[in-house]
Amino acid sequence: QVQLVESGGGLVQPGGSLRLSCAASVSILNFKAVAWYRQAPGKEPEWVARITAGGSPDYGESVKGRFTISRNRAMNTVFLQMDSLKSEDTAVYYCQTALGRIYRGEGTLVTVSS
Repeated sequence: QVQLVESGGGLVQPGGSLRLSCAASVSILNFKAVAWYRQAPGKEPEWVARITAGGSPDYGESVKGRFTISRNRAMNTVFLQMDSLKSEDTAVYYCQTALGRIYRGEGTLVTVSS
């Protein structure tokens, strides 16, 4: 059984930064990739970023150049550094991966507001 636990969300002003964490209960090298998604109120889930088992990152167009995905293999944790935050980044952010089936965390709320 794989468990994913997100943390690091909160309230931040526009232009600010936050770093989210996704801690896995097993080695993240078991996964082909770990992804971050977000879902704003009343909207469909949006893919944000992904990091592969080989460490290659990829980003959605709306966050490219502002967000950075990274990992710490020893900690079994994937991070999402979010800079230059905008009000439209407000959402519940959750991490997701697959190992025979899809696993998703409960999410962490990010609110960007002055």
